[in-house]
Amino acid sequence: MPSNDVYQSHARSPGAPARRAEAVTPSDTVDLTTYAKALYLGVGGDLTLIPAGSSAAVTLKNHAGGYVAVQARRVLATGTTAQHIVALSE
Repeated sequence: MPSNDVYQSHARSPGAPARRAEAVTPSDTVDLTTYAKALYLGVGGDLTLIPAGSSAAVTLKNHAGGYVAVQARRVLATGTTAQHIVALSE
């Protein structure tokens, strides 16, 4: 029986399209279930996050809605005004 997932055997890389998407609930204490290779903002605003390779938070001010090309381990509640955030991974 053929698989509907024709990309299943393709190599995964940071630049490849995401295979997983998960709604994000910003938290000052809890990391994302799976670190994101990018984020999507449904509604723009400030986005405070901890990058995957760091422990220091950064704030992207007045970011328009759309894609954020930063690998993220946590999206903080404090300082984040952007809404409808989706973590893209794998």
